[in-house]
Amino acid sequence: MTISSSMAAGVSGLNANSQRLASISDNIANSGTYGYKRTMTDFHSMVIDSGSAGKYTAGGVRASTTRLVDESGQIQNTKNSTDIAIKGRGFLPVTTASAAAQGGTLPLSLMTTGSFRPDDSGILTDAAGNVLLGAPANADGTIPAFPRDSAAGLQPVNIYHNQLAVNPTNAMTMHVNLPSGETEAGAANTPQDISLQYIGNLGQTETLRATFTPTPAAGPAASNEWTMTITDSASNGAVVGEYVMRFNTGNDNGGTLASVNSTDTALYDEYEAASGTISVDVAGETIVIDVGTLDSVTGMTQLDTAFSPTNLEKNGSSVGNLIGAEIGPDGIVTATYDSGFTRTIYQVPVIDVANPNGLKAGNAQTYTATLDSGDMFLWDAATGPVGETVGYSREASTTDVATELTDLIQTQRAYSSNAKIIQTVDEMLQETTNLKR
Repeated sequence: MTISSSMAAGVSGLNANSQRLASISDNIANSGTYGYKRTMTDFHSMVIDSGSAGKYTAGGVRASTTRLVDESGQIQNTKNSTDIAIKGRGFLPVTTASAAAQGGTLPLSLMTTGSFRPDDSGILTDAAGNVLLGAPANADGTIPAFPRDSAAGLQPVNIYHNQLAVNPTNAMTMHVNLPSGETEAGAANTPQDISLQYIGNLGQTETLRATFTPTPAAGPAASNEWTMTITDSASNGAVVGEYVMRFNTGNDNGGTLASVNSTDTALYDEYEAASGTISVDVAGETIVIDVGTLDSVTGMTQLDTAFSPTNLEKNGSSVGNLIGAEIGPDGIVTATYDSGFTRTIYQVPVIDVANPNGLKAGNAQTYTATLDSGDMFLWDAATGPVGETVGYSREASTTDVATELTDLIQTQRAYSSNAKIIQTVDEMLQETTNLKR
């Protein structure tokens, strides 16, 4: 019985070391595979109760293999803007290309890194057919709320849906100096005007025209008051804003804005004193115009000099063609256009699970959730326990070839030793057989 258990222990040792050899071989073979997580084989002794004192029965050894998904590889730079890695904890959400093409409920897999490029439909896909998922942005670039405990709110990231885009104007700065002499008694009260172009919702160029009309002096003192009338070419020259501006004359703040008031609050928005802005509605959009805060020398002024603009700015750009997309550290996918503007089109969340080593490994460095991995949560990148997303980057394999080769030598020696046990038991049994001769 004891001799037989010795042979069984040797056989179990061969099996255990064969399993360890398989994991070492896999690790070495994937030492250059981006996103590969190495496997580790542990040995556990098995004890058999012999039932009586003084006797010992060999139980042998059992091997178990664990994939160390929680280990992170080195982040390596690449030249592709949609090569993505995670600097720290967490996983990228992906699905299969076949599922994305069919639509409906998308099966969710997890990856720590991926090299994604647009396919013929513009969907970011890697060479193994994994499709990157993200939450689509609203037209204004904001990300709507989406479920954080499932992939129900995620869609395949498609950059060609944003092939052409326009960046309409929604903000302007209009700081001008108005000649103080025009509001004095006996002045000609000559109106002054200025035109500012803006980009409409369809990418067309339109014009806002601001006319400044001085209020005649009622007596010997200057009125220090002007009426600003704003008309819009997209509205057939209709008045979209009218405001009365009064200016200070004191020693400390002479020439600065004292007040700005709408001439008709039912038609035109009130002046926002905190931000120094007014809002005008033009052909389906609203433009916020910065005229300066009260008592500020950097906004609208009335000084004894000629009418002149001091700061004229606007945002927006005409129709642009998509030239590229990249991901930021917050998981935001941004499209860049040849007209010079950028636009948020998706947000890629970073998924975390309680036990990453409990995930089930699949082909092409993908993983799926199991009961052992625990529930998942979709975090914004670089928040909570998860790391930031890094574009132009891949995560290297966690295999250390030097360590694996050292383990390989140990495994070879252990395998040979276990084989020697079987050979020795065979020789002892042969001796026992020879006793009958």
